Amino acid sequence: MRTHEVREGTSLVATVLNEERTLPTFLTRLAGQTVHPAEIVVVDGGSTDLSATLLRDWAPPCGCRIRVEVAPGAGISQGRNLAIQRAQNDRIVVTDAGTEPRLDWFARITAPWLSDPAAVIAGFFEPAGDAFWSRAIAAVTTPTLSEIDPDRFQPSSRSVAFPRAVWQAAGGYPEWLDYCEDLVFDVEMRKVRPSFTFASDAIVAWMGRPSLAHFAKQYYRYARGDGKAGLFRGRHLLRYGAYLLAIVAWPLSPWLVGVGTVGFAGYISRPLRRVWARRAMFSRTRAAAALAVVPVVVVVGDVAKMAGYPSGVVWRRRSRGGAR
Repeated sequence: MRTHEVREGTSLVATVLNEERTLPTFLTRLAGQTVHPAEIVVVDGGSTDLSATLLRDWAPPCGCRIRVEVAPGAGISQGRNLAIQRAQNDRIVVTDAGTEPRLDWFARITAPWLSDPAAVIAGFFEPAGDAFWSRAIAAVTTPTLSEIDPDRFQPSSRSVAFPRAVWQAAGGYPEWLDYCEDLVFDVEMRKVRPSFTFASDAIVAWMGRPSLAHFAKQYYRYARGDGKAGLFRGRHLLRYGAYLLAIVAWPLSPWLVGVGTVGFAGYISRPLRRVWARRAMFSRTRAAAALAVVPVVVVVGDVAKMAGYPSGVVWRRRSRGGAR
């Protein structure tokens, strides 16, 4: 029987809301880790399915204890902060209950602490999915490792680790935000610890949304979060300008249409390269289909962002909480 090491002094925290379908895989992956946390703390935001029951019935790996707390109505920031508050250890690792961690993920994301206990550690992530659209959307939107600048990379809270002291000094996850909360938290952590350790091999897989409609809703919320937090104003304005120019140019001149077509081809070249690099995720025919839908995914995401950003800006102007 394979033995598993417990990394003392570490707590793994996660939030869950109606993850009955994905939790069994998540828990199986946690049980199979080569190194385990001393403790797992999960906050359920009020699931109406069997999520809380699955968690409470789960037998954690030997030497690891689990604590499940139900907090109806808690958003993801509130849930993460509550889980960290309840954690008994001062080194915190965060992931999402809908992910699929590689079996060496916990070992790799906590390895930098063996030499630098004060490190903030940025793990990485890769696309997955149990159906075509889920895989295709994840493959289009997830950056490849070659796109990452380790010195500037802002980790997703699918795969990140930090000391409790840094979390406290950063003010915790921003509970006034419902989306983009991990990015704002990253920005605040960098004020405390400017240099993060990039653990490119500490990988969790995540699934894209199951349809274009679900994807559009997700990106609308992301952009609304940008507007609330005052993030990426130039990037959003550039997007509005590019699409407005395309709409104006279309009836005016074939030459302008040609220039716009070339520009759009350049714009989608990066997501096309992402899908091509991940073609092994699909069968041959599905890989061709995934390449073909790249422009659709990009445009749907852009339209959703252009709809969501103004609502976030309006919220920011009206709400004192958004002015932080």
